Amino acid sequence: MTDDTPSTPRRTALVTGASRGLGLALARELSARGWQLIITARGAADLENAALETGATAVPGDVTDPAHRDALARVANDFGGLDLLVNNAGTLGAVPLPPLAAYPLDVLADAVRANVIAPLALIQATLRGLRERGGAVVNITSDAAVEPYEGWGGYGLTKAALDQLSRVLAVEEPGVAVWSVDPGEMRTRMLADAVGEQEAAGADDPEVVAPFIADLVERRPESGRVSR
Repeated sequence: MTDDTPSTPRRTALVTGASRGLGLALARELSARGWQLIITARGAADLENAALETGATAVPGDVTDPAHRDALARVANDFGGLDLLVNNAGTLGAVPLPPLAAYPLDVLADAVRANVIAPLALIQATLRGLRERGGAVVNITSDAAVEPYEGWGGYGLTKAALDQLSRVLAVEEPGVAVWSVDPGEMRTRMLADAVGEQEAAGADDPEVVAPFIADLVERRPESGRVSR
């Protein structure tokens, strides 16, 4: 006798910046929990390795490129839409970290494009599927968005804008869960570039942080800003 009970469709997530750091750790965690994944990052070779490890569909490219975002949206549509969008890709901005009085404005504009405009554009491009599937958006933020750390003004203001974007989106799209997640300091290349290898070595491994985010998605608390 055959079992005619319909199978539950697998949940689909798009994770940006997934070739290393938190993005890679989260891709591993979601894969282990049965999610099917679309992953993207600029480094094609590292991204392909991540795809082989997690069974993900790799779409290499730069999220600040509108053509690449269109490609990601097409792949998401081929999967029937997203249950989860993780806007993790981003840039630190100017390094070494300059005071705002000396911040190069062209670099700041690039940081806004990467950390604010690209996440919003991906949300816009995938929102129809997220609405239909009662999905969720995770925007990775930072405590630099809310604390006045010297030298972190450029990066912090982009993350503050991302926080506000998340709050407004949650009000405008009540059927979609929206969290801006502050993962705390992590042992990543970005942190090492900002504070040096020695200080960064004492931070948590991204593999410790990824289960916290995956648990958040599965618990589905009220939309808002979440700190680990």
